[in-house]
Amino acid sequence: MVARTGARGLVILDRDGVINRDSAEFVKSAQEWLPLPGSVAAIARLSRAGYTVAVASNQSGLARGLFGRNALRAMHRKLRRLVAAEGGRVDRLVVCPPGPDDGCNSRKPRPGLLNRLARHYGITLEGVPVVGDSLRDLLAAARAGATPVLVRTGNGMETSRRLPAELRGIRTYDDLAAFAAATLDNNA
Repeated sequence: MVARTGARGLVILDRDGVINRDSAEFVKSAQEWLPLPGSVAAIARLSRAGYTVAVASNQSGLARGLFGRNALRAMHRKLRRLVAAEGGRVDRLVVCPPGPDDGCNSRKPRPGLLNRLARHYGITLEGVPVVGDSLRDLLAAARAGATPVLVRTGNGMETSRRLPAELRGIRTYDDLAAFAAATLDNNA
């Protein structure tokens, strides 16, 4: 069955560093999963405006044994609950649990997670914004034919200094709230 996107289309977000605080020690529980200021409201705002919001995230902490599937589900339930409390919805969350040396096609910077979302929704990703804070997010977006968007939260400041030539000039925002505001203002 092919899902449909909202009237305004699809927005794909990375998780750690875009929606919630990232950690070099990994986010391992719902208690450690802390939203960045304005991120939950931004997702709800996009959703209420007719966008379908999906999340695509590498989660190698599973392969590393740092947390289990139940802990990951608890983190995602917390995200969905917080967004729902603001009147919005996260439609779909897809993750890649293998580690960086496991050769998984879904692990960003490879486009597998994004392609999985495209298949789920029955669309191409041309023009679909993929919001990330790391080079791997942006490269996955470009390789999937989507539109890479950088936020300066998480690893975003460092990423903005290291952008390869083919990604210079991409849309860049201070945070997810600024991206949502600009997206909604441009499509009003």
